[in-house]
Amino acid sequence: MTLEEMVVRIKSHPRIAEAGMILCHNGIVRETSRDGRKVKEIRVKVNHQTLQKIISECKSRPGIIEVLIEVKEGTLKVGDDIMLVAIAGDIREHVFPVLQDLIHQIKQQVSTKEEILW
Repeated sequence: MTLEEMVVRIKSHPRIAEAGMILCHNGIVRETSRDGRKVKEIRVKVNHQTLQKIISECKSRPGIIEVLIEVKEGTLKVGDDIMLVAIAGDIREHVFPVLQDLIHQIKQQVSTKEEILW
């Protein structure tokens, strides 16, 4: 699914009239690791069961209408999409913290990443 498809899907949600915003995130593969080494590609694995639990928890937070996430698995090259997120909610004060928490939880609990260096 693309971010555009996520937005279309969210806009067809039965509660979309309650939303005041759709916040999107598109994480991609960087050419350098956090410590500055050159990255050739990465290998990603996803715990889908944990991801579903996190999505359910996020949907239960105040003001959140819908949460859609796709985390790519397998071998990814520099510039490839890793994570796509779209969140619909009523106001910024509700939606922005959910996106930040969600990304942090995915990186800590859902995905594992192995960098293949040059």
